[in-house]
Amino acid sequence: MKNIVIAWRNLWRKPGRTLITSGSIFFGVLLASFMTSMQYGSYESMISNVVQFYSGYMQIFTEEYHENKTINNTFVLNDSLKSIIENEKGITHYTPRLEYFSLASSNEITKGSVIIGVDPDGENSVTGLQKWVKQGTYLEKNSNGVLVAIELTKYLQIGVGDTIVLYGQGYHGVMAAGLYPVIGILEFPTPELNKQFIYMSLDATQELFSAPDRLSSIVLMVEDNYHLPPVLRNLKKDIKPPFMVMSWAELQPELVQMIDGDKAGGYFMKSLLYIIITFGILGTILMMVSERKRELGVMIAIGMQRGRLATILFFETLFIGLIGAVSGIIMAVPLCYWYYLNPIPLTGDAAKTMVDMGIEPFMYFSIQLDVFYVQAMVVFIIAMVISIYPIIKSYTLKLTSALRA
Repeated sequence: MKNIVIAWRNLWRKPGRTLITSGSIFFGVLLASFMTSMQYGSYESMISNVVQFYSGYMQIFTEEYHENKTINNTFVLNDSLKSIIENEKGITHYTPRLEYFSLASSNEITKGSVIIGVDPDGENSVTGLQKWVKQGTYLEKNSNGVLVAIELTKYLQIGVGDTIVLYGQGYHGVMAAGLYPVIGILEFPTPELNKQFIYMSLDATQELFSAPDRLSSIVLMVEDNYHLPPVLRNLKKDIKPPFMVMSWAELQPELVQMIDGDKAGGYFMKSLLYIIITFGILGTILMMVSERKRELGVMIAIGMQRGRLATILFFETLFIGLIGAVSGIIMAVPLCYWYYLNPIPLTGDAAKTMVDMGIEPFMYFSIQLDVFYVQAMVVFIIAMVISIYPIIKSYTLKLTSALRA
């Protein structure tokens, strides 16, 4: 205990030196946390784009539908499956869908489109569909109207109040055709969704494709991506063939590969940052030991044991590391939280590139706890490894040269 007190007092005999040394650790934690927060924020944004705009965190469908997404492989929701979903506490919302392909036509213009039949209230609770209605009104439960993505309306040269023709193949080869009024125009933040999606009420879609009560999938939501793994494990255990459940990561493997590739680049950049931090801390520790060479020599000359001196130097470095790491976190948390609430908008070519990739043109930040404490731990460990140097120096210091310093 006495050695700890001595070490603490030694730090503040020259506060400038202590602040410089701990400052290198402070900036290391701050920069590493800021960089990691920005990196994780971009991943959360990518996942949010996929989850909240379309796929949900999980989907339930039949094994046959997973292999061949035809309307003939749809299913009727039974009480057993519904009970499993409603008894899983981690699920916050769920909604049924019937999705299939159809030709959309207006006058002499025709284009292939994705028809998505939804329960209006359920879909809005899962994906917030209503907020993307740029013109017109949202769907009602028994509505016969359609919501059309904005780029598709431009291609078909239609607007709110016009009529669109949908025709294709229904359940078991039945002809599917109908005239539907456009009651709203959707504008999503991602261009791919704007080119082909048409939303209808579930009842109208089932009638169009002659598929009463049939569903292609059930979309499930949880609180966030960090709550997904336990819920997914429970559902995979409870849901038996012919049904299956898949997460957004299994449904979007290309997005997972993109994130993994970016993480690899991020690890490389953070490795370079940690190397710079290491040399910065090492330089300040070397300076501290060099300045105190005569002081250390005098302490040994008057009878202090080298082992006790090494212990004091270790605790000095420990305190410096703690001061720098804790102050770095204290500064990093509000800074990242500010940018979490106020994402940085991108402009120019960078914004265009992100929009083309289907990502909102903003630089997002994350405030997950591991963004901060992991960086503080890494930098603190680096400081503790570097503390080996003054310990070794206390044992190898030549008394005669030290006293002449």
